[in-house]
Amino acid sequence: MSFTHLHVHTEYSLLDGAARIKDLVEHAKALGMDSLAITDHGNMYGVIEFYKKCTAAGVKPIIGMEAYVAPKTISDKTGMRENAHLILLCKNETGYRNLCYLVSAGFTDGFYGKPRIDWPLLHEHAEGLVCLSGCLAGFVARNLANGEYETAKAKALELKELFGGDFYLEVQDHGIPEEARARNGLL
Repeated sequence: MSFTHLHVHTEYSLLDGAARIKDLVEHAKALGMDSLAITDHGNMYGVIEFYKKCTAAGVKPIIGMEAYVAPKTISDKTGMRENAHLILLCKNETGYRNLCYLVSAGFTDGFYGKPRIDWPLLHEHAEGLVCLSGCLAGFVARNLANGEYETAKAKALELKELFGGDFYLEVQDHGIPEEARARNGLL
């Protein structure tokens, strides 16, 4: 069975990613992986380098990012700690164009400590994208960890309706108690 990492931060995820793209691609290749994603926080700074390194190594590059979704609208400059993380991956050129648009809007219209998008903007630019529910800082996992199953379920169903078969629940296990609570809810 093949395996592909779909939630990967590089040195372009400031204060969160430590992996250098060159080393990351070489390691994935050495492990026999035939594809790899890049999902840096709120940006696509590394995607050209990533694409070139992957194609040179014979590894399929999957372009994406970990979006910050504002709790209300991108024009609302409150509640920065409530931003929800969401993984968005390009499945085709339309998805790449939409992701570029979302990243740009996050910086030009939604920047508040971080480049943010909002749920309505995501709904307008979801075509061609694959969506993962996100880590513990994602809306679904965070609400599950806090015991708010119905709230998490409602957002998961909204994303399922928006992305159809291109929406996936993200399950993680880093030994964090809150992740265990979220994982139980996800299952």
